[in-house]
Amino acid sequence: MTFSSPEEKRAYTHDLFGRIAPRYEFINKVMSLGQVESWRRAAAGEARVPPGGWVLDVATGEGGMARALLRRWPDAHVVGLDFNREMLRMGRVHSAGWPVRWAEGDALRLPFPDNRFDAVVNAFMLRNVTDVRAALAEQVRVVRPGGRVVCLEMTWPRHPLFRPLFHLYFGGIVPVMGWVLTGYLDAYRYLPRSVQAFLPPEGLAATMEAVGLHSVRYRLLMMGTVTLHVGIKG
Repeated sequence: MTFSSPEEKRAYTHDLFGRIAPRYEFINKVMSLGQVESWRRAAAGEARVPPGGWVLDVATGEGGMARALLRRWPDAHVVGLDFNREMLRMGRVHSAGWPVRWAEGDALRLPFPDNRFDAVVNAFMLRNVTDVRAALAEQVRVVRPGGRVVCLEMTWPRHPLFRPLFHLYFGGIVPVMGWVLTGYLDAYRYLPRSVQAFLPPEGLAATMEAVGLHSVRYRLLMMGTVTLHVGIKG
């Protein structure tokens, strides 16, 4: 799927996530074959939040990543930010009883001062923004020196045997599954296309370094379909 302007992509994704918000977490679990929580645990562990530290979950959605952070770092102060009010509403519902602080805001203009957080985490967000470099630069801005930026994202596998199988599942079965469970076929056609169009793991690592992160590293999960990147602010 192509967009004629950044504004068109922003409007499309805002509408898309608002429509699928009530079933978003359920679909994530189904599509990931139940593995999404293990990926979130891995990302939360990489945040390395100090005792009583502050961590920002950008594009928190229904709060799954925020809850994973609190499970791993129970004395942390977790802020979940999203640009979609329906997603935030569902986040409050699904995270009732969890001490998450909620904030509405744009990932390209985070409503926080410089050096505010000990860590910043984003999960399955970067391929949906209109400017990946600008989004990462904002995360670097609000994290303290020595703090970590953690990125969890999907990627198209490269293994010659697994790649066609993944294409069949993710490009064919998942859209139909999403349509059956939510009624929105276009949303789950957009998903595989957004993954195919996104930066490869080494490209994302290079972009993280370009915006001021050092010691950037990544590892592949789920047979190369998910990447976990970590960088440290200098």
